[in-house]
Amino acid sequence: MILLVGDRPFDLRPTKIVAVARNYKAHAEEMNVDLPKEPSLFLKPPSSLLANGGEVLLHQSSARIDHEVELAVVMKSRAKRITTEYVKENVLGYTILVDITARDIQAEAKKSGMPWTVAKGYDTFAPIGPRIVPVDEIDEKNLDIWLKINGVYKQRGNTNQMIFTVEEIVSHISHIMTLEPLDVIATGTPSGVGPMHDGDTIEAGIENIGTLRFKAARIH
Repeated sequence: MILLVGDRPFDLRPTKIVAVARNYKAHAEEMNVDLPKEPSLFLKPPSSLLANGGEVLLHQSSARIDHEVELAVVMKSRAKRITTEYVKENVLGYTILVDITARDIQAEAKKSGMPWTVAKGYDTFAPIGPRIVPVDEIDEKNLDIWLKINGVYKQRGNTNQMIFTVEEIVSHISHIMTLEPLDVIATGTPSGVGPMHDGDTIEAGIENIGTLRFKAARIH
């Protein structure tokens, strides 16, 4: 998966993608769930990654496939049981990730107490890019974040609305599983999540990072 770091192509090959659910109060409210007391985690496979300019495949197994724009953290070094003050020295930088979700499949999984693996894990369900901004070049705590479909805003927020900070999220994860270099952490989405349809053009942006663009196409 090629992203840019400055003007230099960078081959991103994570061992895992760790995502945080319900990390914006307004999104938790729109999903009708309680605010988490600690970061709530799930995994997406690296095979779900999609490069900038790609095409998200809307599978026939789901009637509703949603967008969720997120600030993503890319790890620089191996991190195990680190405290918050050491997080930044282990982070390479930040990029944009859209957590694509088969919402109806997720709803059924929630009812039955099953994991979200199928709803989150299809190929192309993690568009990422277009570049990684080094950690010392950006203030991740105060960035406008947005998503448009066919030129119309669907999500608008700011990372200052996150319940848990990047430092808290990375530290928490590292006490559960070892984070390897180039692993990706998606830090949650603001409110306004909703469905994509065949032929839609999606633009996802984060201030000082750029704009990630992709299309949606129904497959049969």
